[in-house]
Amino acid sequence: MQEDLREAHTAETASEAGTSDRIERSVVIDAPRSRVWRALTEPDEFGRWFGVNLTGQTFAPGQRTRGPITHEGYTHIMFDVLVDRMEPQRSISWRWHPHPADPKVDYDAEEPTRVTFSLEDAPGGATLLRVVESGFDKLPPHRRMEAFRMNSGGWDFQMERIRAHAATA
Repeated sequence: MQEDLREAHTAETASEAGTSDRIERSVVIDAPRSRVWRALTEPDEFGRWFGVNLTGQTFAPGQRTRGPITHEGYTHIMFDVLVDRMEPQRSISWRWHPHPADPKVDYDAEEPTRVTFSLEDAPGGATLLRVVESGFDKLPPHRRMEAFRMNSGGWDFQMERIRAHAATA
Protein backbone atom coordinates (compact mmCIF):
# COMPACT_ATOMS: atom_id res chain seq x y z
CA MET A 1 0.00 0.00 0.00
CA GLN A 2 2.80 2.44 0.86
CA GLU A 3 4.30 1.85 -2.59
CA ASP A 4 0.91 2.58 -4.17
CA LEU A 5 0.87 5.96 -2.41
CA ARG A 6 4.21 6.86 -3.94
CA GLU A 7 2.99 6.50 -7.53
CA ALA A 8 1.70 9.53 -9.40
CA HIS A 9 -2.07 9.66 -9.61
CA THR A 10 -3.68 11.25 -12.65
CA ALA A 11 -7.17 12.31 -13.53
CA GLU A 12 -8.71 14.44 -16.21
CA THR A 13 -11.98 15.83 -14.98
CA ALA A 14 -14.73 16.26 -17.55
CA SER A 15 -18.32 17.26 -17.00
CA GLU A 16 -21.21 15.05 -18.04
CA ALA A 17 -21.63 17.30 -21.07
CA GLY A 18 -18.18 16.30 -22.27
CA THR A 19 -16.33 19.54 -21.64
CA SER A 20 -12.79 19.39 -20.37
CA ASP A 21 -12.30 22.37 -18.09
CA ARG A 22 -9.69 21.13 -15.60
CA ILE A 23 -6.65 18.94 -15.25
CA GLU A 24 -5.84 17.38 -11.88
CA ARG A 25 -2.68 15.53 -10.91
CA SER A 26 -1.24 14.38 -7.60
CA VAL A 27 1.94 12.72 -6.45
CA VAL A 28 3.38 11.65 -3.11
CA ILE A 29 6.92 12.95 -2.69
CA ASP A 30 9.44 11.39 -0.28
CA ALA A 31 10.28 14.76 1.28
CA PRO A 32 8.84 16.98 4.00
CA ARG A 33 6.38 19.71 3.09
CA SER A 34 9.01 22.43 3.67
CA ARG A 35 11.25 20.85 1.03
CA VAL A 36 8.47 20.59 -1.55
CA TRP A 37 7.43 24.17 -0.80
CA ARG A 38 10.97 25.39 -1.58
CA ALA A 39 10.92 23.48 -4.87
CA LEU A 40 7.67 25.25 -5.79
CA THR A 41 8.41 28.78 -4.63
CA GLU A 42 12.15 29.49 -4.91
CA PRO A 43 12.57 30.60 -8.53
CA ASP A 44 16.02 29.12 -9.21
CA GLU A 45 15.01 25.80 -7.72
CA PHE A 46 11.64 25.85 -9.50
CA GLY A 47 13.47 26.51 -12.75
CA ARG A 48 15.69 23.45 -12.34
CA TRP A 49 12.82 20.96 -12.25
CA PHE A 50 10.30 22.86 -14.39
CA GLY A 51 12.79 23.73 -17.12
CA VAL A 52 12.69 27.52 -17.08
CA ASN A 53 15.25 30.24 -16.45
CA LEU A 54 13.88 32.45 -13.66
CA THR A 55 17.14 34.16 -12.69
CA GLY A 56 16.36 37.39 -10.83
CA GLN A 57 12.65 36.59 -10.53
CA THR A 58 10.51 36.02 -7.42
CA PHE A 59 7.14 34.44 -6.69
CA ALA A 60 4.90 36.81 -4.71
CA PRO A 61 1.14 37.49 -4.71
CA GLY A 62 0.17 40.10 -7.30
CA GLN A 63 3.53 39.81 -9.03
CA ARG A 64 4.33 38.68 -12.54
CA THR A 65 7.11 36.09 -12.90
CA ARG A 66 8.68 35.51 -16.34
CA GLY A 67 11.48 33.57 -17.95
CA PRO A 68 12.32 31.52 -21.03
CA ILE A 69 11.52 27.81 -21.12
CA THR A 70 14.74 25.77 -21.35
CA HIS A 71 13.35 22.41 -22.61
CA GLU A 72 14.56 21.57 -26.11
CA GLY A 73 11.80 22.26 -28.61
CA TYR A 74 10.07 24.77 -26.31
CA THR A 75 12.76 27.46 -25.95
CA HIS A 76 10.66 29.91 -28.01
CA ILE A 77 8.01 29.87 -25.24
CA MET A 78 8.10 32.30 -22.34
CA PHE A 79 7.00 31.09 -18.89
CA ASP A 80 4.81 33.99 -17.78
CA VAL A 81 2.59 33.82 -14.69
CA LEU A 82 0.74 36.22 -12.41
CA VAL A 83 0.80 34.85 -8.87
CA ASP A 84 -2.65 34.97 -7.24
CA ARG A 85 -1.89 33.80 -3.74
CA MET A 86 0.60 31.98 -1.56
CA GLU A 87 -0.14 30.25 1.73
CA PRO A 88 3.28 29.10 3.00
CA GLN A 89 3.71 25.34 2.87
CA ARG A 90 0.01 24.93 1.92
CA SER A 91 -0.66 26.35 -1.56
CA ILE A 92 0.42 28.64 -4.37
CA SER A 93 -1.71 29.63 -7.35
CA TRP A 94 -1.08 31.59 -10.49
CA ARG A 95 -2.74 32.49 -13.77
CA TRP A 96 -1.12 31.88 -17.12
CA HIS A 97 -1.90 31.30 -20.76
CA PRO A 98 -1.75 27.55 -21.42
CA HIS A 99 0.39 26.24 -24.27
CA PRO A 100 1.35 29.63 -25.77
CA ALA A 101 3.24 27.94 -28.60
CA ASP A 102 2.70 30.32 -31.54
CA PRO A 103 4.94 33.41 -31.28
CA LYS A 104 2.64 35.26 -33.72
CA VAL A 105 -0.39 35.06 -31.39
CA ASP A 106 -1.15 37.64 -28.69
CA TYR A 107 -2.36 35.37 -25.88
CA ASP A 108 -3.04 38.34 -23.60
CA ALA A 109 -6.39 38.72 -25.38
CA GLU A 110 -7.45 35.33 -23.93
CA GLU A 111 -8.70 34.48 -20.46
CA PRO A 112 -5.86 32.75 -18.58
CA THR A 113 -6.23 29.45 -16.75
CA ARG A 114 -5.54 29.13 -13.02
CA VAL A 115 -2.91 26.69 -11.71
CA THR A 116 -3.09 25.76 -8.03
CA PHE A 117 -0.55 23.61 -6.22
CA SER A 118 -1.60 22.32 -2.79
CA LEU A 119 0.50 20.43 -0.26
CA GLU A 120 -0.59 18.02 2.48
CA ASP A 121 1.28 15.76 4.85
CA ALA A 122 1.45 12.12 3.76
CA PRO A 123 2.46 9.01 5.75
CA GLY A 124 6.13 8.51 6.59
CA GLY A 125 7.09 12.19 6.50
CA ALA A 126 6.20 12.47 2.82
CA THR A 127 4.15 15.19 1.10
CA LEU A 128 1.09 14.85 -1.10
CA LEU A 129 1.33 17.44 -3.87
CA ARG A 130 -1.71 18.23 -6.00
CA VAL A 131 -1.93 20.47 -9.03
CA VAL A 132 -5.18 21.63 -10.58
CA GLU A 133 -5.31 23.70 -13.75
CA SER A 134 -8.79 25.05 -14.46
CA GLY A 135 -10.48 27.44 -16.84
CA PHE A 136 -9.92 25.72 -20.19
CA ASP A 137 -13.57 26.25 -21.14
CA LYS A 138 -12.89 30.00 -21.26
CA LEU A 139 -10.26 29.59 -23.99
CA PRO A 140 -11.18 30.26 -27.62
CA PRO A 141 -12.81 27.13 -29.10
CA HIS A 142 -10.19 26.81 -31.87
CA ARG A 143 -7.40 26.12 -29.37
CA ARG A 144 -9.14 24.82 -26.24
CA MET A 145 -8.63 21.09 -26.78
CA GLU A 146 -5.02 21.43 -27.98
CA ALA A 147 -4.10 23.52 -24.94
CA PHE A 148 -5.85 20.99 -22.69
CA ARG A 149 -4.10 18.05 -24.36
CA MET A 150 -0.65 19.63 -24.25
CA ASN A 151 -0.95 20.77 -20.64
CA SER A 152 -2.40 17.43 -19.59
CA GLY A 153 0.72 15.69 -20.83
CA GLY A 154 2.86 18.50 -19.48
CA TRP A 155 1.54 18.05 -15.95
CA ASP A 156 2.23 14.31 -16.10
CA PHE A 157 5.83 15.16 -16.98
CA GLN A 158 6.23 17.99 -14.46
CA MET A 159 4.81 16.08 -11.51
CA GLU A 160 7.36 13.34 -12.06
CA ARG A 161 10.10 15.98 -12.37
CA ILE A 162 9.25 17.69 -9.07
CA ARG A 163 8.90 14.30 -7.35
CA ALA A 164 12.39 13.30 -8.41
CA HIS A 165 13.87 16.74 -7.73
CA ALA A 166 12.43 17.29 -4.26
CA ALA A 167 13.09 13.73 -3.10
CA THR A 168 16.79 13.85 -3.98
CA ALA A 169 17.82 17.40 -3.16
